[in-house]
Amino acid sequence: MLKWWPFKKDYLLIVAAVVLLLICYQLAFKNTIAAWQLNRQLNKQQLQTADVSYQPKYLDRKSKNLDHILDLYRSDTAVFRSNTISIIAVLAEKNRVKLAEVPAQDVVYNTEGAIIQKLNFEGNFFALNGFLNQLESSENVGIVRAVEFKLEKKDAEPVAKKLVMGIYMEIRK
Repeated sequence: MLKWWPFKKDYLLIVAAVVLLLICYQLAFKNTIAAWQLNRQLNKQQLQTADVSYQPKYLDRKSKNLDHILDLYRSDTAVFRSNTISIIAVLAEKNRVKLAEVPAQDVVYNTEGAIIQKLNFEGNFFALNGFLNQLESSENVGIVRAVEFKLEKKDAEPVAKKLVMGIYMEIRK
């Protein structure tokens, strides 16, 4: 059959193996190696971009979004004690809640970018929650930073109790 082959027949086996290897490389190994190299490249890029702190455009977008949110809750700090508190008091009166106390401003709560003011309200639980919901959705009165509910006993009557809601309002300077 292969009498016309001028070389040893052992060399034919080596040539056939090399040709088979080239065909396998073209059909299967080439695509696998390309996909493996692409995987290594993408993993390297992912590791480089995994740390969000190194993405200045992301930080700029985040800063703009936060500034937009804070602008919704901005209030003039010079007139907070008069205009804003009167707006809050009118809103409280609509919800059958009483503005019980406006404590003096504590310097500890003031930061370089914001002022935190505590306000105390009295009423029943459902009226206080309704008022809190409306206060959080109001614009230009500040943002609700924290809320605490206390049940206090009245001094004159041993059984009577009153529910007090303390709200810490944050106003951006």
